[in-house]
Amino acid sequence: MNWEGHKEKLANGESVQFRPRGNSMSPIIGSGDQVTVEPVTEADLKKGDVVFCCVKGKYYVHLVQAIQEKMGGRRFQIGNNKNHTNGTIGFNSVFGKVTKVES
Repeated sequence: MNWEGHKEKLANGESVQFRPRGNSMSPIIGSGDQVTVEPVTEADLKKGDVVFCCVKGKYYVHLVQAIQEKMGGRRFQIGNNKNHTNGTIGFNSVFGKVTKVES
């Protein structure tokens, strides 16, 4: 998967489409479903959004499970749809928001 290319396009205001693999987001996203990811602002993110992000060096299309308001910015708890948490990240590790899922 061309994660760096997707990050660059999103940073330039473009949307991207790709097919993530794995079952951790089912039934929201099935393995191989095509997702459309669009650029997002920090202020627009809310709990329950599905984002393309990086947590501890790994790329994910996962849920925003919680948002923590901290001095210097918000922190986003990222996890799958099976109640597993991957970690908490700053907005600089969120590259876009999933706006469409197609099987």
